[in-house]
Amino acid sequence: MDEDTPRVELTPAAADLLRTLHGTHGPLMFHQSGGCCDGSAPMCYPEGEFRTGGSDVLLAELEVEGVAEPVTFWMSRSQYEVWSHTRLIIDVVAGRGSGFSLEAPEGLRFLTRSRVVGA
Repeated sequence: MDEDTPRVELTPAAADLLRTLHGTHGPLMFHQSGGCCDGSAPMCYPEGEFRTGGSDVLLAELEVEGVAEPVTFWMSRSQYEVWSHTRLIIDVVAGRGSGFSLEAPEGLRFLTRSRVVGA
């Protein structure tokens, strides 16, 4: 992947929701595990609430206008191996996601869209 190509980007709707969540919860992070069901969706937590380790890859520190701290985006290493040739686009859609992700009470859910790099 070209070094100038961001691995992860946010849609305007995702950035708006992150501003709202940051106002309520403070610094934020994402983790995408690739597990079954909602585990394959990007999950948003207060920064540091989800424990990362050697089996995770830090893909991005997302700058969000109006949010002082970058929003880190982590992915399980096994999931990263499958998605390594893509740019991840974090979006928001209406619907109920996981009860563990901060946006669940908002009636919205984060969703990962992807684009093959170079396509």
